[in-house]
Amino acid sequence: MSKYSIITDRLGLRNWEEKDSQLAHKMNADVRVMEFFPSNWSLEQTTAFILRMKIHYEKHNFCYFAVDRLDTNTFIGFIGLMHQTYETGFNPFIDIGWRLLPEAWGNGFATEGAKGCVKYAFTILNLPYVYAIAPKLNKKSQRVMQKIGMHEHIYFKHPNIDENDPLCECVAHRIAQE
Repeated sequence: MSKYSIITDRLGLRNWEEKDSQLAHKMNADVRVMEFFPSNWSLEQTTAFILRMKIHYEKHNFCYFAVDRLDTNTFIGFIGLMHQTYETGFNPFIDIGWRLLPEAWGNGFATEGAKGCVKYAFTILNLPYVYAIAPKLNKKSQRVMQKIGMHEHIYFKHPNIDENDPLCECVAHRIAQE
């Protein structure tokens, strides 16, 4: 039995393991990776995130999955699905999200993994919709959303980001099960 919940041509998406924590922390502490987040994450924040993902996976059979490149068997970040309940005007909802180490950028991995997650959401989980959230400033993530077939749904102020922070202005994209 494979350790991967989702396998694409080049990626394996799986539950988190202890060995992921150092590279995940490297990713979450990198200012380039965290450009569109209010702050970089400490090791403690990354460790708490991984624990939340493991618990969410055990409960729902999905999370923001740890992602391995299959050709090198190396961790490159996360791509996956997560329950969200913060106030958006369409909550609660299932969010699709991604975060990759800079050395994995520019290879289409976010798009490939996200397409695999959308397929999983609709064929395995039978979800009616999947949403993706990004600050309006984050055009790269919005391009990935468009590449996977999502469309702009609504603009809103993120309730967990200071309203004076430009990152507070967010856009939600949505894709529906056909």
